[in-house]
Amino acid sequence: MTSRPQLLLPAAFITSLGNNIQLLGAALLLVRAQGSMLDVGWLFIAVAVPQAVLSPYFGRLADRFDRRRLWVLCDVFSAAAALALPIGLAVGASQQSLVYATNFALAVLAAQFTPASAALIRERVPTAQLRRFNAHYEIALQSGMLLSAGVGGVALQYFGPMPLFTFNAVTFVLSGVLVYFVGKGRLNATAAVVEGGTVLVRRLPLVPLAVLFGQGLVVVTVFNALLPVLLVGEWQRGPAVLGVVDALGGAGFLLAAAAYRRSAMRFGDLRLAIGGFLICSALLALQPLFGVPALMGFVLLGAFLFGQSRIATRSLLMTSVDASRVGHAFGIANGYGLAATVLVMLIAAVVTGHSDTRYGFATLAVISLLSAATAAATIARRTAPDQSTDVTVLI
Repeated sequence: MTSRPQLLLPAAFITSLGNNIQLLGAALLLVRAQGSMLDVGWLFIAVAVPQAVLSPYFGRLADRFDRRRLWVLCDVFSAAAALALPIGLAVGASQQSLVYATNFALAVLAAQFTPASAALIRERVPTAQLRRFNAHYEIALQSGMLLSAGVGGVALQYFGPMPLFTFNAVTFVLSGVLVYFVGKGRLNATAAVVEGGTVLVRRLPLVPLAVLFGQGLVVVTVFNALLPVLLVGEWQRGPAVLGVVDALGGAGFLLAAAAYRRSAMRFGDLRLAIGGFLICSALLALQPLFGVPALMGFVLLGAFLFGQSRIATRSLLMTSVDASRVGHAFGIANGYGLAATVLVMLIAAVVTGHSDTRYGFATLAVISLLSAATAAATIARRTAPDQSTDVTVLI
């Protein structure tokens, strides 16, 4: 059967759409039940902790077993877990416990899905096409997230959360069907590496690349937590302004995905990844200082740079390890990123609680700057003595 890796793109889009609508609906249920911000925080912990703990181990499983089958199985069990929430609510189960339990189950499955999906992409997409595919994959993910805010918000207002949870289950089923029809074909790893191209990328050490990739999760999550506190809590702006800022961030990501391939050809993935993260760290500190119009500009520019850095890091992580170990690499990176996110979120919350969001953003900026600088220094130190490191070919 011929492999059809392009079907992974719509599968990623609808999964991203459904997952973000699920979290939006779950948070709303907790708030409507007179829950506090602590209840919503526990929801985040229920989603983050199992992935942080299990991702490295599940990454090894993704390298041992059929990755396409693992993706499909994750979708099947995720559909069942997502459907358990509206069914449980319909029969009168405890709302709060049910929300936590179903989202915990989905998080466990996501811990397997993340490394399995990355490994399947590396397995099915020729190395020469990875840059283009990763850019399209990021567009699919970000489009799903961006659309979920609008579609989810309108649907929640007019139909309530129950249909949304059912919709999420349907998206998992559709994703599983698409991945099944990708087919059983598999690339020859060696042929994929030497397939024609002009740009050489050295194989880089795994740990600093995992730190860079994980730092992307930290920045996005903590920034999204600080932003509503700044706009709604401190600047007294309405939800509409928050929505516009979120939309600009999404637009910046989409522009980044469109521009990434050309930028990577000019600067190289490593410079693009590290340089983008360093500049974004400086922009984070400026976000709350000059009012709403400046914030909008900073968010658009930051998302444009950050998005390209994110895709570049993803490409480096995929090509700097053997194709048989990609699942393990992404498992480590995802686990580190989520564990670091919990820690940095707590630090930023404490700092902001004792001051204001200016210091929260500054704290995030300093941590992000230190992470990117440490990763860059580690890569430079480990690769400088040996300039004959293995290379992979990308276009």
